[in-house]
Amino acid sequence: MGNRDFDILVVGGGHAGTEAVRMASRMKMKTGLVTMDKDKLALMSCNPAIGGVGKGHLVREVDALGGIIGQAADFSGIQFRRLNLSKGPAVRSTRVQCDRRSHCRYVSDFIASLPYVEVIEDEAVGLLIENRKVCGLKLKNKNNITAKAVILCTGTFLGGLIHIGSKKIQAGRRDEPAAIGMTESLEKAGFETARLKTGTPPRIDGNSIDYSKTEEQPGHEPAPVFSHFKNEYLKIDNSALCYLTYTTPETASIIHSNLDRAPLFSGQIEGTGPRYCPSIEDKVTRFSDKPRHQIFIEPEGTGTDEIYLNGFATSLPEDVQLLAAQTIIGMEECRITQPGYAIEYDFVPPNQLQQSLEAKHVQGLFMAGQINGTSGYEEAAAQGLISGLNASLYILKEKPCVPGRHEAYIGVMLDDIVMRNISEPYRMFTSRAEYRLALREDNALDRLSGYGKQYGIYSEDELTVINKYESEIADMLKYLEATRIKSSLLKQQFDLQTKRGSLSMADMICRPDFNPNLLYELPDNGLAVNLDVFEKAAILIKYRGYLAKQDREIDRNRKNESISIPDSIDYSSFSGLKTEAIEKLIRFHPTTLGQASRIEGVTPSDIAVLTIHLKRISDTK
Repeated sequence: MGNRDFDILVVGGGHAGTEAVRMASRMKMKTGLVTMDKDKLALMSCNPAIGGVGKGHLVREVDALGGIIGQAADFSGIQFRRLNLSKGPAVRSTRVQCDRRSHCRYVSDFIASLPYVEVIEDEAVGLLIENRKVCGLKLKNKNNITAKAVILCTGTFLGGLIHIGSKKIQAGRRDEPAAIGMTESLEKAGFETARLKTGTPPRIDGNSIDYSKTEEQPGHEPAPVFSHFKNEYLKIDNSALCYLTYTTPETASIIHSNLDRAPLFSGQIEGTGPRYCPSIEDKVTRFSDKPRHQIFIEPEGTGTDEIYLNGFATSLPEDVQLLAAQTIIGMEECRITQPGYAIEYDFVPPNQLQQSLEAKHVQGLFMAGQINGTSGYEEAAAQGLISGLNASLYILKEKPCVPGRHEAYIGVMLDDIVMRNISEPYRMFTSRAEYRLALREDNALDRLSGYGKQYGIYSEDELTVINKYESEIADMLKYLEATRIKSSLLKQQFDLQTKRGSLSMADMICRPDFNPNLLYELPDNGLAVNLDVFEKAAILIKYRGYLAKQDREIDRNRKNESISIPDSIDYSSFSGLKTEAIEKLIRFHPTTLGQASRIEGVTPSDIAVLTIHLKRISDTK
């Protein structure tokens, strides 16, 4: 083909698609976003909340690389909380409850304002491929359009099928049609596809809940925000309340009595659901020994009385949903405004992708979000950003950007989904990262701004923020090391004793039983910076021994990451490799010895055998 209509075409306007478009725009790529409704970009079809344990880390990383999701959450947030505050800094996470409509409007307006971007309201029904290279899309209502790269961010729309009891509805989400045709186009191009499922709880009229029987869950002050940028322009609303309540034995009884009407148990649903976000039917069945389960009552926004019933995802018939919901403490008179449902959809097992998210056997085709078997807005956003950046680099004929597992939760996720069997929706947790002390929320900008500078994605204002932040951290570290507090004041203010005449602030921070924030609260402490800068510096001082140890471990493991595996390697010819290891290595096609070592079913003894053979190959060159 000759000239292309676009550099990059993005299919789908969810969190993955909008981040892909944002990054392509930053890279000055002429970009087309194909979506069914331009006013529903990044619509939160499940819980209107961003962040949480592990997920908050991803949001901070996406923001550090110039993404939208953090700014949108801060703008539309109605409650801001920090999770795991009683635990170490590695697992502390931010969570923001958002106004659903405000969030969607912010992202839709943002995308509409971007340079180099055109929003196309249509449905993509197929791929245009020539000589194993993507060259555009077939649209349902308009002419075919061409591009140098295509990014599929289809969410739950591919073959989407909603289940409410025995009722089945072809839909990508509530009241929106499923996407038909793209799955068949992918299969025709040689891709393996499969089915997954997820679910959502019923929405409740908040006026029908007796909140006096529940526990208030207020936001935290000062309100923690996600974005490193534009914070000075924000007017934070942290007034919304969430509430904690519980199911009862009667809830479980009603559900058990109606399991034959639940698609999850009747065999009506084929796809596998998320293990870590189970339906209420799963909970009362798998954990039948528990007399109750937590339910969070969370507002959908400030301009509505509708409530999201977090923890009560279900596919039961509407009448059973109401009966069961009315057995929850405080919800005896509740009214359902929209029933919950389960949804099945097609996905492409991501072992068919490179870690750049480009398809292995179709050049220029990238995939991001739930099409890759992941679950959640945050996981989708991170993949969208990476796919948008790498599609741009592909066009520029530059090496792809793939952060390592030691650099970012984004790197952990990319490695996990490409190197492991995805048999259920993948969700990010801090426990998935072996170097999590180094991958904290507070240092996302430190870890990733080098990539942003390398690819020139930052504006001048953003670079100013980054440089100021780096300078403040460096100055704070020097101040804490140099500033000493006399022993008399230590005894008076902190009930600390020392045989020395004084202690530096850094020495005090290193004490295991000392809370560093007490220094920040000390009158005339000289700490003329915001709390975030102080806390970051205090963490670096308090955990520097552990961080140094982790750095040494990272350096040791880099050896395996640097040992390449040739594309043409024939695993079946290697004596000593077990049959299962051969099958897994052929399926996942690792590019380094480090990747091979993380494949399920490949044992340390297999890696030892593979190391020997790779050394022989290297020696013969």
